[in-house]
Amino acid sequence: MDAETVVAACAVVIAVASLTVSVYEARATRQHNRHSVRPILHLQRGMSKGHKAGIKLINSGLGPAVVVSSTLTVDGHVIGAWTKASADRARAGLVVRPYAVTFTEAQTIATGHEDFLLSVDPYEPDAHAEFLDLITRRLQLEIRYESLYGGENYRVTLRPRIEGES
Repeated sequence: MDAETVVAACAVVIAVASLTVSVYEARATRQHNRHSVRPILHLQRGMSKGHKAGIKLINSGLGPAVVVSSTLTVDGHVIGAWTKASADRARAGLVVRPYAVTFTEAQTIATGHEDFLLSVDPYEPDAHAEFLDLITRRLQLEIRYESLYGGENYRVTLRPRIEGES
């Protein structure tokens, strides 16, 4: 082998290595960008006497969440998506009618968003015993969502508490 062949072979190896590093770096950058706008939704119950109480939706992630779909289940029966009609069916028959905030598919939940989806204000344990039973033992809510990039299929579920659970 002469010197020109060795130099050409080395140039090819360096070019292939450079291309490999560039592809790897581009993939890592794309993944970082997706993670930098990842929404993280939480559903939690909050009951504090004398204050607003109920089911709260929180986006504690770094980006907005796009709601893909939702499912409301009461007493093991699917009611439908978290819409006004479904919320009305869930709270039907309660002596004290809780306030509901609903949403539609493709609705965006902003970063830092915190709001009660189903609530009473002010909460009084004796007056709102039926409401407490609904949100702790009877109601299940699942929200499926994505980031602005789409395709991740994230979900958050508020399940009924099991007897003996605190």
